[in-house]
Amino acid sequence: MSSTRIYVDADACPVKDEVYRVAARHALPVSVVAGNFIRVPQDPMIERIAAGSGMDAADDWIAERAGKSDIVITSDIPLASRCVKAGAEVIAPNGKPFTEASIGMTLAVRNLMTDLRSSGEITGGPKGFSPRDRSAFLSALDQTIRRIQRRRTAEPAAKQG
Repeated sequence: MSSTRIYVDADACPVKDEVYRVAARHALPVSVVAGNFIRVPQDPMIERIAAGSGMDAADDWIAERAGKSDIVITSDIPLASRCVKAGAEVIAPNGKPFTEASIGMTLAVRNLMTDLRSSGEITGGPKGFSPRDRSAFLSALDQTIRRIQRRRTAEPAAKQG
């Protein structure tokens, strides 16, 4: 049984320090993935990946590896969609989970906004990152880890019974 790994889409992630703290508390390995060099703490449980400067190099690296029982931290909706389809748990930095039920609509809204912006409509950017977002993220990450751990302990019992 493979262990849970946390993948961080790191280029514009405002909650990397929070991920490191929660991962350390649960003894989970973290892969911090960016297009180029990014500074991470000196810790054997934290792996730094410079995926390359290609358009979606970091996204592709994460999507090719994330699977069932893994957690992906990203605000990139197409990456979130790929990882949800692969069975990973996906959380935005504001704590919002991306799920099978929500990802289709989220992707459709993102594509609509992209089309509006490209046609010259002024749509405004995302709202700023707040302390409430940070708190919601910490709670969502902790709950997700606990849910995966509960599922793991239930699986062997289900196979025996």
